[in-house]
Amino acid sequence: MKLIIIAVGHKMPGWIEDGFGEYVKRMPREFAISLVELKPDKRSGGRTPQQVMAEEAERILAAIPQGARVFALDERGANWTTMKLAENMKNWHTDGRDAVFIIGGTDGLDPSVKQRADQLLQLSAMTLPHGMVRVLLAEQLYRAYSILHNHPYHRE
Repeated sequence: MKLIIIAVGHKMPGWIEDGFGEYVKRMPREFAISLVELKPDKRSGGRTPQQVMAEEAERILAAIPQGARVFALDERGANWTTMKLAENMKNWHTDGRDAVFIIGGTDGLDPSVKQRADQLLQLSAMTLPHGMVRVLLAEQLYRAYSILHNHPYHRE
């Protein structure tokens, strides 16, 4: 099973790459996190946000591995606790399907991506910078893993 983050956006600041990389390297092979960065479309030539999102959606959908379980990150999605994420990760590991987490671009996610998702998830009801979402998501995946393995990183 792989944990795959598909993110619209590239050329993140060093602190984002460092933070994300820290949690990626902490994960064991059986819960490896990989990042698929998709270059955002430009809003030039009078293109609407809907047109940009639709074009990004084509590339997002093409990047999803066949048979994967898909979660689109959206502020209106389900608000899981870290314990619930850990419980779900345990089940995912058992069935072996990859889990894909999608982070949209500046304008958000096209409805076709949300429809393809098995579930919409939120990290926060607040709007967060896309780079920060990568770091927070990677940290939460690591924290959930640590819960499953009784690692002292997580405390309740």
